[in-house]
Amino acid sequence: MQHYTHINDLENLQEAVQEAITLKQEPLQFEQLGKGKTICLLFFNNSLRTRLSTQKAAQNLGMHTIVMNFGSEGWQLEYGDGVIMNQNKSEHVKEAAKVISQYCDIVAIRAFASLTNKEKDKQEEVLNNFIKYATIPVVNMESSVGHPLQALADAITLEEHKTSHKPKVVLSWAPHSKALPHAVANSFVQMMQLQDANFVITHPEGYELDPKITKNIPIEYNQQKAFENADFIYTKNWSSFNDYGKVLSQDKNWMITSKKMKETNNAKFMHCLPVRRNVVVADEVLDSKNSLTIEQANNRTFAAQIVLKKILNKLFS
Repeated sequence: MQHYTHINDLENLQEAVQEAITLKQEPLQFEQLGKGKTICLLFFNNSLRTRLSTQKAAQNLGMHTIVMNFGSEGWQLEYGDGVIMNQNKSEHVKEAAKVISQYCDIVAIRAFASLTNKEKDKQEEVLNNFIKYATIPVVNMESSVGHPLQALADAITLEEHKTSHKPKVVLSWAPHSKALPHAVANSFVQMMQLQDANFVITHPEGYELDPKITKNIPIEYNQQKAFENADFIYTKNWSSFNDYGKVLSQDKNWMITSKKMKETNNAKFMHCLPVRRNVVVADEVLDSKNSLTIEQANNRTFAAQIVLKKILNKLFS
């Protein structure tokens, strides 16, 4: 695996999940693999779990980590070709990516969608320019349209709580006070397309995700109906895709409550965090024994560690 920018970069999702679960039993068993190697974590947006889990994963493999927050520490980068750089951007990605490649063995990047220009966001300007100009592997720590590290952690969590029957998994939209990107939902959908499960997406009309991503997955506009007999409820807010970046509804009736969870098959509750309590999900659900959110966060380390291990094996085996 040269880069990890999409869940499909894994040759076999199920094998990667089992490797991660095994790795959890002895996280330091490959700490010599990354000895003398360095990963650079570049953050163009805020982070808690992604930063700490990726840093921990690298350290478990014996790697050195360098962290840089571009919003407050780095020069503003230019990405266009042939641009006359006489405005507020001081450095071009061509130089930045090549310089970072001299300092590090892997670079991981977090750069959110603007939610103002759909086509530009879909082009993944930051991520793809680093892939183009860097001479080292690139890892996606959440980009404009995807969050494959989160999706891998979610797959690990689903496997650890697998049912004895073919599970029903529901991705449910929930209200939020501001417009949020589609990255987590997109990657969860793409991950579920690789699973043997009954998968349903539920959201108010107008909140359809990119149809090229959801493809033939059933969409249910009646949340209560979608929840019937569900084994897992994965909840996330996202803004409109068609009316790009807009908040069309903040319908409080879509918040996840214990009453709604009773419509399920004693379903486990999942969310990537951070989550707004009593807006997206009620306290009694988030704090219940069926909530897997803290386990999901823990699995972020092992998702990142398996990805980095595969890249290191490719580079130095």
